Amino acid sequence: MIILLRSAVPLFLSMVTGMVGSLVVTSVLGRHATVTLAAFAVMTAVLNPASTAVAGALRGLSPFVAPHRDDPAAALPILRDARWLSLLVGLAGALAVLCVPPLARVSGVPEEVVGELGPLPWLLALYLVVFASGGGATTVLVAIGRSRQVLWSSLASTATVIVLSLVLVPRIGLTGMGVADLASGVAGVVISNLCLRRALRRPIGRGRPRFAEIIRLARVSLPLAGTVLIKFGTLGVITFAATTTNTRDAAAHAVLSTLTGFTMLASLAVAQASVPEMARAVGAAAVRRVNRTAALLAVSGASVGALALLVLGDPLIGLFSDDPAVRARVLALVPLMLLSSMADAAQAVQGFGLTALKRSGASLGYFAIGYGLLAVAAVPVAATWGITGLWVAMAAGNALLVVLQGAGFHRHSARIDADPVGA
Repeated sequence: MIILLRSAVPLFLSMVTGMVGSLVVTSVLGRHATVTLAAFAVMTAVLNPASTAVAGALRGLSPFVAPHRDDPAAALPILRDARWLSLLVGLAGALAVLCVPPLARVSGVPEEVVGELGPLPWLLALYLVVFASGGGATTVLVAIGRSRQVLWSSLASTATVIVLSLVLVPRIGLTGMGVADLASGVAGVVISNLCLRRALRRPIGRGRPRFAEIIRLARVSLPLAGTVLIKFGTLGVITFAATTTNTRDAAAHAVLSTLTGFTMLASLAVAQASVPEMARAVGAAAVRRVNRTAALLAVSGASVGALALLVLGDPLIGLFSDDPAVRARVLALVPLMLLSSMADAAQAVQGFGLTALKRSGASLGYFAIGYGLLAVAAVPVAATWGITGLWVAMAAGNALLVVLQGAGFHRHSARIDADPVGA
């Protein structure tokens, strides 16, 4: 447990710094002009899932690198293969970002908002390519037991985006935001790769592509990116369904979704930290022991977030809305949101456990079932039972994923060896 906490705490802090940066950026854009904030929201609707999918694909490196913790230099060929794969994924994400302006026009977004984008899509496409070109250095640092150094990369990236957005956005609007994002990406990649080079005591280089090994990495990495896209897509459908109810409930759903992000930070940090520990564990019993510990810590982390919300209650929610009706609606639904978050924390650990076993394709299948059912049910549920029904459905969907991913992890971990204790 101590080992997991030592690895998870720096990841948690890096996530917190990233969230702080996002809040500052949103505030700066909102103060600049409403149309600027609206255009950025249109952009992030594609950028967020694209960048998260790239990050998810890079996390697939962990089970391949983790066994080399005691001799990180032995993982160099794997890292070079990963750089080719990550570059391809980054280029795909960049292409999606460049398609935002024409897609926005087709979707009926006002021309004033589309015109406000300017060169931002090109700057953010470059940001994704830069992010991907880092070759998953932060993932590798976690895998070889250097997670503390990930925090330096996050701090550098967040400080860069905050300072440049404060300086540039008031002068040149969204173009300044794009420059700030690109510069923050460069800062993060440079720092993380310097830390990795110091840990390896040699440069990584790129090397010639080994196609068979790249495909082997892709079988673990690409399904991870797929699960992210499925989750983002389904949450987008649920948000749309919430907007079909009424203005008060739509606003309450937006606040609840934001609060969910806060409660899940610690859980996600623990889940990510558990992957290298499971990948290094010898035997089914040891792998399951790490998984159980990670699940306990993840649910405990979500519970601490839940306790904070229950204690702070109305004053905290008042930071998001000054409408008494919206605040009352949020407070009434907080228990459902917390139940959904704790189930989500538990299923995340099981999903990352499957990644540690190099079975992320199975996790993708379970996500397709769980979130696919949610996507299909969202609009009719909202029409019949409103956002209360939506949050009940989300809690049920996450509970279903706990069962599916837990059963999948148990089945695949049993194949590690024939140990009757571990089976």
